[in-house]
Amino acid sequence: RHPMLLLIPGPVTTDARVKAAMAQDYAPWDNEFRALYREVCDGVLRVAQADAREHVALALPGCGHFAVEAAIRTLVPAGGRLLVPSTGAYAGRLQKLAAEAGRVAVPLYVGVRDRVDPQAVAQALEQDPSLTHVALVYSETGSGICHDVPELARIAHALGRRVIVDAVSAFGALPLDMRALPAVDAVVLTANKCLEGLPGAAFVVGRRDSLDAARGNAGSWSLDLADIYQHTLAPNAGPRFTPPAPTLAALAVALELYHQEGREARLARYTANMRTLYDGVADLGLSPYLPPALQGPIVVNVHAPDAPTWNLQLFVDALKQRGFVISNFTNTELPTFRVGCIGAFGPDQMRLAVDAMGGALQDLGITRESAGHIHGFPPPIIA
Repeated sequence: RHPMLLLIPGPVTTDARVKAAMAQDYAPWDNEFRALYREVCDGVLRVAQADAREHVALALPGCGHFAVEAAIRTLVPAGGRLLVPSTGAYAGRLQKLAAEAGRVAVPLYVGVRDRVDPQAVAQALEQDPSLTHVALVYSETGSGICHDVPELARIAHALGRRVIVDAVSAFGALPLDMRALPAVDAVVLTANKCLEGLPGAAFVVGRRDSLDAARGNAGSWSLDLADIYQHTLAPNAGPRFTPPAPTLAALAVALELYHQEGREARLARYTANMRTLYDGVADLGLSPYLPPALQGPIVVNVHAPDAPTWNLQLFVDALKQRGFVISNFTNTELPTFRVGCIGAFGPDQMRLAVDAMGGALQDLGITRESAGHIHGFPPPIIA
């Protein structure tokens, strides 16, 4: 089989050197692996621009939701109240995780095509002193909008509140300097997004003082970040329970490649991927879901063609036959398809993907003229 280019917002297409690290067995308690484990955690800390005296990177097996739940359970006491701007599908999941854990997630309305309004956050916090925390989604892949989390965290800090950040699809590409954001207790990330590693490992970069103060909160040994943190303080510390060892070994390689490229260059590459896609689908007669000013570099949602023969799964299948994989579901109220712009590839490959989309539309009997535009959303004007 030919290798597929994954055009989803994670897991992503990875470098061959990253995949090669998966091709051996690792003993998690071996001293060499313990050293590799600490090296990976230190590498994540470095990407977060964190101070090792104040912050620690904690690894968990599983997907981003595991780490989001762990952060909420550990850092927000039972019955605690947190403000959660309703930015889309992933903020909705965060609210559900909080409610299931016995915390009270107070939603803040955000329009589906809006960024979180800093003044609205400030007003909500001023009006309700019982809100001790704010939980923010940095890159909402449901819509494609990236929110100004550093600014929102500064507002929370000025009002004496603590912050938890779901940076799962943002970490490693969008700006983040934890030394400059003292209100942020936790940043959640995974190996398999902008770090261009493989799935199976999630991380929380947290404040040591907040983790020290949070013992006994979690109500779950598996998801207790305070306990994981205490475990890291032992000499020659390794993982607490069996980790996804091959995934972590691959991430060690991915982090080396990340530091060679640099965050700004990686963001520029993803942005070029996004612009190639955004302009390309417009040339096919389709309308991107967001106007250019709101479109983030991680994922692009595209309005489904207004044609009777449109079928998302058939479109996905036709693209896959051409070597490209996109999501076969959507997180928007209107019918769309979504395409990830992150991973180990560049705009030349995205141009090939756009050509493949044109071919897939033809397979469905949809031409540029018949693609149609959703009423009220004319084709964007590309500057």
